[in-house]
Amino acid sequence: MNYIILTYSIYLPLTIGLTVWVAKTLFTNGRVFLVDIFDQNELMADSVNKLLVVGFYLINIGYAVYTLQIFGEVTSAQVVIEKLSLKIGAIILILGAMHFFNLFVFFKLRKRTKELAA
Repeated sequence: MNYIILTYSIYLPLTIGLTVWVAKTLFTNGRVFLVDIFDQNELMADSVNKLLVVGFYLINIGYAVYTLQIFGEVTSAQVVIEKLSLKIGAIILILGAMHFFNLFVFFKLRKRTKELAA
């Protein structure tokens, strides 16, 4: 059995699925922040939200594809799981870091908008 092909076959769909799920969640829930930041301008908030999602997809799926190559021998199901845990764990950490970075930027923008309005 070719364990490398099996690992790739699990890694890409799982990573892309995880990225899509996180992006949809951020898109839906981030809208409220963006509408507030852009002073209730829903058109601007929705536009920025869509652009953020596109960037999110490009970075995460690009990283997943870029790091697709598996180094070392994959000789058993155990090694498949170990390799997948490292690769998917890295993707999850990157998704989490991007999420917190986005929140940081949103709160900074919101704070600035509130200060300018006062």
